[in-house]
Amino acid sequence: MDHSYRAALNGGKNGSRGGRQRPGFATSYPQPEPDPLPQQAEDANSRIFGFVDDLFFLAKIQETARKLNVKVEFCKSEKELSDHIKENGEEKPSLIIFDLNNANIKPLTLIPKLKSKLKKTSIIGFLSHVQGDLKQKAHEVGCDMVLPRSAFSQ
Repeated sequence: MDHSYRAALNGGKNGSRGGRQRPGFATSYPQPEPDPLPQQAEDANSRIFGFVDDLFFLAKIQETARKLNVKVEFCKSEKELSDHIKENGEEKPSLIIFDLNNANIKPLTLIPKLKSKLKKTSIIGFLSHVQGDLKQKAHEVGCDMVLPRSAFSQ
């Protein structure tokens, strides 16, 4: 069957429905670019720490932090985080990021320890969008915010 008549009906657009868009809906949603913070000194203390073992995701976080002029340090153990906190003196971290699938650090046991020591520190965890049980457990142990990996990366 020849469907060439559709081109004539649609003004030569080969089946696309140009001009028939629902009012108020854009075809693409522009992501706002956040304003970077003032430039920090090279020797400034980091106040954001992350427990992320996925190198690709770690690079994505570092690139975003660089664009925002924010220093993020990544730790592989609780001891390493404690050493960084001691180096910073009285200045406690403002944010700790957890990959809740990081088996090397056991986040569900580490989060309550950190939450008891660092009361004013926010803890964000990210996981796969299908891990509803893990999300619930993370909230129960003290995670302030738990996001799917895709939402966190946005």
